[in-house]
Amino acid sequence: MFTGIIEELGQVVALETRGDSAVLVVRAEVVGADATHGASIAVNGVCLTVVGREDSDGPAARELRFDVMAETLLRSVVGTFAAGQGVNLERAVRADARLDGHVVQGHVDGTGTVISRTPGDGWESVRFGLPADLARYVAEKGSIAVDGVSLTVTAVGPDWFEVGLIPETLRATTLGAKQPGDPVNLETDVLARYAERLLIAQGRIEA
Repeated sequence: MFTGIIEELGQVVALETRGDSAVLVVRAEVVGADATHGASIAVNGVCLTVVGREDSDGPAARELRFDVMAETLLRSVVGTFAAGQGVNLERAVRADARLDGHVVQGHVDGTGTVISRTPGDGWESVRFGLPADLARYVAEKGSIAVDGVSLTVTAVGPDWFEVGLIPETLRATTLGAKQPGDPVNLETDVLARYAERLLIAQGRIEA
C-alpha cells in the first residue's frame, strides 16, 4: 500500500519489450537506497516488484529492474515510457508511518489525459479527462491518484475532473511538466469502488 506522497523523481533507463510483457529499468537514488529483491515500488502510481538492483559508485547510480506484465501495460501508460523520462517513485508505506495522502493501492484503474492548465497565484489548476466508467468514482473534495500523486478533486464533470497543484507538487513530481494531451495513470478511491460493489450485491443499484 502507498500514500501518494512522492519521495523521488526517478529516471527511466530502459523499457525492454518481451512479447506481451516488458522489463523496466529505473534509476532511483533515494528509493533505491534500501530497495531489496521483492520490494514494492510505485512507479507513476503503478505498484511494481523489484526483481533486480545494480549499484555503482557514481551519483544517482542505483538502478532497479521490474517485470511488467501484459495487464499493467494494458491499463497504464508504462508501455509508453522512454529512456530519460522522469517518473514518480514511492516506497510502500510502513505500518507505523503517518498516512499523509490517502490509501493508494498502486492498482491503476485506467488512463486519463491532461486537458488544460490554468495558472493561479502560487498554484495551478489542471483539468484531466477520464473514461466514463471511472468518472462515477470521482467526487468533488474526494481523493484520486494521478501518476501516483495523491490529489484532492476540486471540480468534476461528466468526463473530466480538476485538481489544484501547489508549488511543491509542481516541483517534486512529474505533474509540473505535463502538457495538454499527455496521458496519465489514474487510480480512483478504493473506498468508492467497494461501496459500489456492496450496493450492487444488496440489489440497491445495478451493475
